[in-house]
Amino acid sequence: MRRLPTFPRLLALCGALAVLASPAAAQSQPPATGSPVLDRATRSAQEDLVRSRRELAALREKIAAEKLPLSRRVAALEQRLAEARRKLDETTRRLDERRLEAGQRAGELEARRAEKTYLSNLFAEYVRNFESRIHIAELQLYDEVLEPARRAIDAPDLPPARYFGAQLGVLDAATARLEEALGGTRFEGRALGPGGKLHQGRFVLVGPVALFAADDGAVAGAVEQRLGSLEPNVVPFQEPKLEQAASRLVAAGEGLLPFDPTLGNARKVEQTEDTLLEHIRKGGPVMIPILAMAAAALFVALWKWIQLARVPRPARRDVKALLGALQRRDYEKAAERARRLKGPEGEMLRAGLEHVWEAKELIEEVMFEKMLETRLRLQSMLSFIGIAAASAPLLGLLGTVTGIINTFKLITVFGTGDARTLSSGISEALITTEFGLIVAIPSLLLHAWLTRRTKRFVDDMEKSAVAFLNRIPSQPPDAEAHDVRQPAVASR
Repeated sequence: MRRLPTFPRLLALCGALAVLASPAAAQSQPPATGSPVLDRATRSAQEDLVRSRRELAALREKIAAEKLPLSRRVAALEQRLAEARRKLDETTRRLDERRLEAGQRAGELEARRAEKTYLSNLFAEYVRNFESRIHIAELQLYDEVLEPARRAIDAPDLPPARYFGAQLGVLDAATARLEEALGGTRFEGRALGPGGKLHQGRFVLVGPVALFAADDGAVAGAVEQRLGSLEPNVVPFQEPKLEQAASRLVAAGEGLLPFDPTLGNARKVEQTEDTLLEHIRKGGPVMIPILAMAAAALFVALWKWIQLARVPRPARRDVKALLGALQRRDYEKAAERARRLKGPEGEMLRAGLEHVWEAKELIEEVMFEKMLETRLRLQSMLSFIGIAAASAPLLGLLGTVTGIINTFKLITVFGTGDARTLSSGISEALITTEFGLIVAIPSLLLHAWLTRRTKRFVDDMEKSAVAFLNRIPSQPPDAEAHDVRQPAVASR
């Protein structure tokens, strides 16, 4: 097969043929001159042109022959490409759907896990509430149902079927209990008697009321729970009739029901009540000085009250009559009126009349001396009551401190689990403070009242002394008055 001319050569030949074929070129060119070189070139160009035309025609035929199969092949490939794209789109869509479905499944799985956790916690809380709210006597009855539920709560790796099966058992038992509680429940069990002995017998539960009667008839009464004990405790009835009624009800399942409206709270409150002596003993050793100070303050207050009550007070009309006579300078009449006056105020006025002939300054000093003597006598021992009112709260605070110290000592030894163990120290702290205030408040009131009453006596004496001095003339009486009236006053 002949090799086709190269592309540059074809371009040159096509250009030469175009020049030779154009009419303008043919007309402008001069006729051949018969040069051999030009003839050979012309022939060669013509041969190349003819050959190129044949090759071009062959190439066109070949292209036309191969165009249809290639078009069919291209169409087939395009069809396959479209099918592949369709499959790719379908696969991508399915993959997206699978991914979305997987995400939904993961969300649903997480939601189910959350629901499982919620239900587990809900059942666990229900079991704990059920166990805490049923009567202490019913723990023996439902122990077979509660024990698997407790173990399931403490085993987080337990299969869900077994876990929820144990919890649903408690739910079924609680539902059955509601149905049985309408008419009361009677079941066998054991309980602790008053002496701490365990008795086998039978329980009767009617609402919140539980009764127990031993099989041997040794004990019968109400059932309650005591701190630190997991067994039901029997509290016997105080009256034999109630005990017999409880025994018949437990034995026969019918009869009179001994019922306490307070559900045992009245009995518990009664047990917490102490006598005054027991209450004082709980205060500890600090109660001794507090009570001693209270007794001393009360004794002093009674003594001062009796003393003040026995102090005579002259009538105001007698004092006014004396002052009137003194203002009229009727010293004989004034001396007669002064002898009738009683008490410290009368002594003070008589002392003033004894020195009425002296200067006013001397009379004032004499009367002030009597008034000061009376004030000191009346105010004696009142300060002790004030000291008791101030010291009693401090003693109560001292008892509070010692009680708290004892409480911390008990916490160091026994811990904080039992409140009864700590109650002694707390009681000491509070009772001493209580009695300290009980002593301080009345002592303070008594001190204020007695002080006020004493001040009233002194104020009356001071008022009478001022009135007496105001009615004495600026110049003392003459010697004649002195000689006449001096013996009259001194004759008392």
